[in-house]
Amino acid sequence: MAMWDENNEDHWIPLADIMTGMMIVFMLVAVSFMIKVQHRESTLRKQYNEIQASKLQNAKIKQDIAKELQQTLGDKLEKWHAVLDSKNLIVKFNSSKVMFDTGKSNLKPEFTNSLNEFFPLYLKVVEKHADSIASVSVEGYASSVWGNLSDTDSAYFLNMNLSQQRANSVLRYIYEISPNSATRAYIRNYFTANGYSSSRVVFNEDGSENTAQSQRVEFKIVLRK
Repeated sequence: MAMWDENNEDHWIPLADIMTGMMIVFMLVAVSFMIKVQHRESTLRKQYNEIQASKLQNAKIKQDIAKELQQTLGDKLEKWHAVLDSKNLIVKFNSSKVMFDTGKSNLKPEFTNSLNEFFPLYLKVVEKHADSIASVSVEGYASSVWGNLSDTDSAYFLNMNLSQQRANSVLRYIYEISPNSATRAYIRNYFTANGYSSSRVVFNEDGSENTAQSQRVEFKIVLRK
């Protein structure tokens, strides 16, 4: 019996060592996993805080720009047949009869007079906040109709071409009246012209399309992310 007990003890000692080693390995793996989880949580929390701080900063910048646009342009907007959408940093010129002849993209004299007054004031605000502005989009919009044409597909693409031409005409004009090469370089780098056809028409309270308001030109400030 003594011999059997001695052999049995020799058998269980290394097994206990193995179990102890496995427990240590398991604990190390568990600790390593917990450290990784904590690091991941810390990283996600930091990223979330940075995103929230960025949102607050962008909201403050947008508020500041909107306030300055209102102060700078506010009392002249009605004269220019324009309105300011402070929430989206958009100046809308919404009297197509003043801006263009029907179906044409050439700027009418009254519209060029408005742009002569508007753009230098607008540009001062834009340049003041240049570090926060990604681009300025000059956007042309149209109604969903084209004369007596009943084909909505054809009307859409005819208006797409016209709205793009009108946006181009406005951008070219403000470029040409810019006072110096530095301003023109800024326009080349940050201003774009975009036609949207009838993709964003304006509706009356009764749900019908307001064709006059749909035919408009907008200056839209796009902030950096």
